[in-house]
Amino acid sequence: MKLKAILVDDEQDSRHILANYLQKYCPDVEVLAMADSVASGLEAIAKHQPDIVFLDIEMPYGNGFDLLEQVPAITFETIFVTAFDHYAIQALNLSAAYYLLKPIDIEELIKAVDKIRQERQEESPIPHAQLVLDNLRAESPQNQRLLLPTLEGFEVIEVKNIVYCEAEDNFTRFHFMQGPSLLICRTLKHFEEVLTAFHFVRIHRSYLINPSFVKRYTKGKGGFVTMENGKELEVSPTKKQEFLQGFYR
Repeated sequence: MKLKAILVDDEQDSRHILANYLQKYCPDVEVLAMADSVASGLEAIAKHQPDIVFLDIEMPYGNGFDLLEQVPAITFETIFVTAFDHYAIQALNLSAAYYLLKPIDIEELIKAVDKIRQERQEESPIPHAQLVLDNLRAESPQNQRLLLPTLEGFEVIEVKNIVYCEAEDNFTRFHFMQGPSLLICRTLKHFEEVLTAFHFVRIHRSYLINPSFVKRYTKGKGGFVTMENGKELEVSPTKKQEFLQGFYR
């Protein structure tokens, strides 16, 4: 399956390096145009109607998010390219968006392209870019939403509604006050990194909790927490201090 692509990056060297990587390692990706700004990127998108836009987040005179805000309808997949920016990475992780850190890792590039190709073949596009924009517009972190890929498709949930996450081998089960739990094909470690910014606390190798839903703490070697949904969860002795500090900050 041939994928049409556009590269948007203000650095000429970065554009050419990425184009060369794609030609060598992703030969089914055809680069139709390269742009160096938001304005030229918008023109290239309107002209070529790409399948993928490789979009640098940090550019002068407007960033990658500004470009997406101005696209009338996002019909393409976006692979964000960025130097490390904690705020941007948090927004991308919440939406399960594809992104590459500079300098670009070839294996990560191939993996991102393969995932997009699979989505296109299955005709099951996921609105990553739109959710990134929605989260950046959110009035407070508590109103941001998390995209969870499932075997059937995906679920979009509000972070504030998560009571706790539970490890099940290489999967994570999400528990809520109402409704069924969700089993997601990602490790608990992955979601610990995503949700720490929202003050979620790892209390055990099996549990990541939202302190907002802690109803009671019972002392012990590590102790136990009782959540608002009635579930009692063990606190690991090695995590006790971290839990208490995180809970009372």
